[in-house]
Amino acid sequence: MFKKSLLALVLFSGIFAALLPFSAHAATALNPENTIYLDLPAGRVVIQLRPELAPRHVARIKVLTRKGFYDGLAFHRVIPGFMAQTGDPLGNGSGGSGLELKAEFSREQHLRGTVSMARASDPNSADSQFFICFAPASFLDGQYTVWGRVVSGMEFVDKIKPGAEFNNGTVSNPTRIVRMRVAADVKK
Repeated sequence: MFKKSLLALVLFSGIFAALLPFSAHAATALNPENTIYLDLPAGRVVIQLRPELAPRHVARIKVLTRKGFYDGLAFHRVIPGFMAQTGDPLGNGSGGSGLELKAEFSREQHLRGTVSMARASDPNSADSQFFICFAPASFLDGQYTVWGRVVSGMEFVDKIKPGAEFNNGTVSNPTRIVRMRVAADVKK
């Protein structure tokens, strides 16, 4: 009995150690060139970029971020239990940066904390708008380009002002991005 308990403890310890890189503490070990700091009024959200899934989208997000494109933009569409969407300079869901991207769909699941590109009905119409999932949304899997994952600060995403249920999540007096930066560009 003791040997079985010890074996179980050793196996559990190995599994636990294998999962450690995915914990909130993993944010400190992220590559700064592939990390975004999304500062919200409630606090900092750290997003791990996923260039292995969507290299063109990650490159575009970094270019826009470095230009300050996202600073001050509203979370114009927020549906509780689903997602918060931003990235439109017009603030109504119809604007963008002017450069559409070809889809980079993957098998990556839309889970809580997934960061993915918004788009119109054309799969190749993603531009600058993106959303962060509050909860799993498997119906989006394989149909939207996943380019990142929140690794810390999801509690601040949860504080984004929700939109009106009767109006597809449209938000009046919305939460705005204070600042968005590539971590490599931030002086400590």
